[in-house]
Amino acid sequence: MKGEALQFANISEYKQLMRIDKPIGTFLLLWPTMWSLWLASDGSPSLLHIFVFALGTFLMRSAGCVINDYADRKVDGSVKRTAMRPLARGAVSEREALSLFLLLVLASFSLVLTLNWQTIALSVGGVILAALYPFMKRYTHLPQVVLGAAFSWGIPMSFMAATGEVPIVAWLLFVANVLWTVAYDTMYAMVDRDDDIKIGVKSTAILFGKWDRHIIALLNISFLLCMLMIGLYFNLNLWFWIAFVLACLMLVYLQREIVERSRDACFKAFLNNNYVGLVLFVGVVLN
Repeated sequence: MKGEALQFANISEYKQLMRIDKPIGTFLLLWPTMWSLWLASDGSPSLLHIFVFALGTFLMRSAGCVINDYADRKVDGSVKRTAMRPLARGAVSEREALSLFLLLVLASFSLVLTLNWQTIALSVGGVILAALYPFMKRYTHLPQVVLGAAFSWGIPMSFMAATGEVPIVAWLLFVANVLWTVAYDTMYAMVDRDDDIKIGVKSTAILFGKWDRHIIALLNISFLLCMLMIGLYFNLNLWFWIAFVLACLMLVYLQREIVERSRDACFKAFLNNNYVGLVLFVGVVLN
């Protein structure tokens, strides 16, 4: 019985390491991938593509969380929000974490093998970005840009899978999502800014300083302008434009939420970006 209890405890720790209990990150990665898959497929993506990209999103986000905690294992204990993570408190070993990361990446890669060879080749870039992001916090104040690229890599992959090419408009959507990701992840970084300064971790929240809210607003405006051009390019109908207006209003509301820069408000604003992505996805699907 004692051995069984330990086994269940380990499973629980692995689930926490993968953030299965915190799916917002998965959704933030999923929605842009689904936007692009629907647009690339002219509104009729295959069931195989939906399955591969949806499950692949979950697996790669989980892998990203594992490697992130491995990279931050020596500093997470000094940050209030992350002190209870499995690696920080020694509940999971470094070797176990790396093994889990490798397993998740291999599982994701096995899904990609069902697609064309061009998409398989592109997938390597996604793995590299996912693995690099956590370590960028040591060397640059722009790790959120690397995260944005990682969170956007499903866009060129989905176009390649659906059409056999990555047109210019796909890269426009890629840029749009990078802008949005940097904006909402800066909100997230604002939560830990004081702790990050103490332990020497870099972020856009630290880089932007007192201009953080203004730059977040500028990033979101740029994101919306890109989405406006994408809507016009694909000649999307009224449903998309209703969703677009709702997304604009949501982002204005979230901008107001972070005015005081309180930790709780910034974290809540970060979480609620999920609904921006969802609304735009519904608009694209209904189109």
